[in-house]
Amino acid sequence: MKALILTREYPPHVYGGAGVVVDQLTRALSRRIGVEVRCFGQPDPGPEGVLVRGYQPWERVAPGPDGPRFASALEAFSIGLAMARDATDADVVHAHTWYASLAGYLVRTLYRIPLVVTVHSLEPLRPWKADQLGPGYGLSTWAEKSAVEAADRVIAVSGAMREDILRHFGVDPGRVVVVHNGIDPDRYRRTQRREALERRGIREPYVLFVGRLSEQKGLFHLLEATRELPAGAQVVLCAASPDTAEIEARFRRAAAEHPRAVWIREMVPVDEVIQLCSHAALFVCPSVYEPFGLINLEAMACETPVVASAVGGIPEVVAERETGLLVPAGRADELARAIRWMLEHPSEARAMGRAGRQRVEERFSWARVAERAEGVYAAAIEDFRPAAAG
Repeated sequence: MKALILTREYPPHVYGGAGVVVDQLTRALSRRIGVEVRCFGQPDPGPEGVLVRGYQPWERVAPGPDGPRFASALEAFSIGLAMARDATDADVVHAHTWYASLAGYLVRTLYRIPLVVTVHSLEPLRPWKADQLGPGYGLSTWAEKSAVEAADRVIAVSGAMREDILRHFGVDPGRVVVVHNGIDPDRYRRTQRREALERRGIREPYVLFVGRLSEQKGLFHLLEATRELPAGAQVVLCAASPDTAEIEARFRRAAAEHPRAVWIREMVPVDEVIQLCSHAALFVCPSVYEPFGLINLEAMACETPVVASAVGGIPEVVAERETGLLVPAGRADELARAIRWMLEHPSEARAMGRAGRQRVEERFSWARVAERAEGVYAAAIEDFRPAAAG
């Protein structure tokens, strides 16, 4: 069997679960089946056994500083056309996120192979993107809907995501399967190294956030919550890759009002993130929408307790009162209360961190995810053959 993987990022260059998932999944899959990756832009060389091809947008539709807000959607469509134009010898095509879903739909049609779509988030549940993309939001939602409803299998990254897919799209429930994301527990593990903390002037105890600078991530609620934290506690914000220049400017103004907030504006290398997680009093994920929340797994693997919003797939990752605390999304007061409890009960917090590591080892390995994905491919191929023959 050979799978053609279509993705925006490879490897990931911004904080975002989808890019990390594709990177790790292809590595694990390549130990089992043939894998080819097609991505946006110029990729780094892939791991052994993985053929990687990068695609540039059609210059005529590429976004510019004075271009319309829908230009990025047209850019994605132009890359999708190029991806579909190149011949494929794969048995199945697997598209990740709406950026690559049009390409997957076209490959399915042109080369008569089954399409698997992994839904990492749903455009209908991210309405703030209408302000960011303008009319382009209509294009992204159309591309996602068209691919999901045409797909031979749809992979939801959580049970909550599966329910969202069935509610928003016309899909046969038998074609929608849950495959949780995974993590490499050998790479993500607690370390005693702390030179990253010393270089950045971070002192303990501190609360850690890592993620994109986006409305989705609930950062403004976290800043509001910092007003109620104990004196001496820092809040370290690894918040890069802003969705828009406007949100970056707004966050800059808000962060300036919180002297205990340490804002790290560039994407921090994984080894540094592991150090920051390892010595944090807790990790916080205040998202208002999160289909899975891979970053919580990364923190748990480093034995860090988690305070997170009880939205989407997060409750399937963070076990309440076992590996962390769950709070209502958008409630800065509840968020502050949970963070304070963690800071004031360090022994209980450390026990939650150890339990988080155990949960990761038992339930969330990439080898298991790749095995399940291969099973999804096989089922899609089996169902597709009679339809294609007809």
